[in-house]
Amino acid sequence: MKLVLTIAAAGLMLSGQAFAAADGAKLYMEKTCVACHGKDAKKPLMATYPKLAGQNAGYAEQQMKDIKSGARNNGQTAAMKGVMHLVSDEEIKALADYLSKLKP
Repeated sequence: MKLVLTIAAAGLMLSGQAFAAADGAKLYMEKTCVACHGKDAKKPLMATYPKLAGQNAGYAEQQMKDIKSGARNNGQTAAMKGVMHLVSDEEIKALADYLSKLKP
């Protein structure tokens, strides 16, 4: 039984999916964040959109979760609400961590 579990775990590790943490930089580009918040998260598409570079990770994570759940719902959240269903909680955490490490 132990050998079977070891082989299964090795297979998952080789797939690169099971134990790898989400890559915030890659997610930022893939999940369309870049379209509205800019390539460097400093130059948003519209002046009313927030600059995300250097944002506190805990704050950014909570904001994304609140927008996704509908707890935060104002005029600026409508566009984000439309894409947040594409992002898991693990990915939200990775995005928030990535953004926090960028220079504002």
